[in-house]
Amino acid sequence: QVQLVESGGGLVQAGGSLRLSCAASGRTFSGYTMAWFRQAPGKERDFVAAINYSGTYTYYTDSVKGRFTISRDTAKNMVTLQMNTLQSEDTAVYYCAAGSTSLVFTREREFRKAYDYWGQGTQVTVSS
Repeated sequence: QVQLVESGGGLVQAGGSLRLSCAASGRTFSGYTMAWFRQAPGKERDFVAAINYSGTYTYYTDSVKGRFTISRDTAKNMVTLQMNTLQSEDTAVYYCAAGSTSLVFTREREFRKAYDYWGQGTQVTVSS
C-alpha cells in the first residue's frame, strides 16, 4: 500500500507560479511511475504529467508542455510539479498518482484507471 499526500495548492494570479508536492509513504516508492492529474469542476480527471522511477524520463500533456515540470526526489519520497505561467484554464483540483514501473512508457500512462494509488487532491485556482 502507498499513501500519497499532496500540498502546495492555492490561489494565484494568471501568469504566476505554484509548486505542488506529493509526499509518499508506505511501500517502496522508488519503483513506481508517478503522475499528476487534474480535475476541473464538472469535468473528467485529466492527465497532466508523469515521471519514471528514476526521474530520467518525463511525459506531459500538450497543454502544459514548456510551462510545467515534474520531478522526483526518491530519497525524500517526494514528487513535485512546478507550474509556471499559470492560466485560468489550469484551475482544478490536482491529484498525485502512483502506478506500475513501466506504465510511464505506455500509452496507458494517460489513463486514470491505470494508476493504483491516489492522493486526496489539492486545489489550484488561477485568477484572471
